[in-house]
Amino acid sequence: MAERSYTYDPTKIKEKGKDRMRFELGDTMVEGGAETAALSDEEINAVLEMYPNKWKKAKLALLESICRRFSYEVDTDVGPLSLGLQARAEVWREMYKELKAELGNYSVPSANPAAISGDPYFYKGMMDNPAAGRKEGGGCVSQARKPL
Repeated sequence: MAERSYTYDPTKIKEKGKDRMRFELGDTMVEGGAETAALSDEEINAVLEMYPNKWKKAKLALLESICRRFSYEVDTDVGPLSLGLQARAEVWREMYKELKAELGNYSVPSANPAAISGDPYFYKGMMDNPAAGRKEGGGCVSQARKPL
């Protein structure tokens, strides 16, 4: 398995790339590698390649991955030491919910017939069965199967 890398260059956040995604996700503590960073460079770059020109969809996919990864972490007290691991996961969960709601608004299909191109999916008579008989008044009538 290839070695994973964890890098962040704040001077590159003007460009839509790994560093800007890390900045927007708040995943900038890369000094400790996998111990401090939520995502590796390879994961971020792979998702950005999966969604070219769809920055918010890529960000949503990465947030979903982070939420799944940290969902099992719980707050822990060991003597005087207290670790609030759920707090950091909650920040990403809220980001995910907000972005999911925002992107959900764009995926509502249009009710405007003029906006639909091509042949319609549903059409009159699509449920008719030409192999079955028809009664007066319409509707399909199933025929009894004949023995072979």
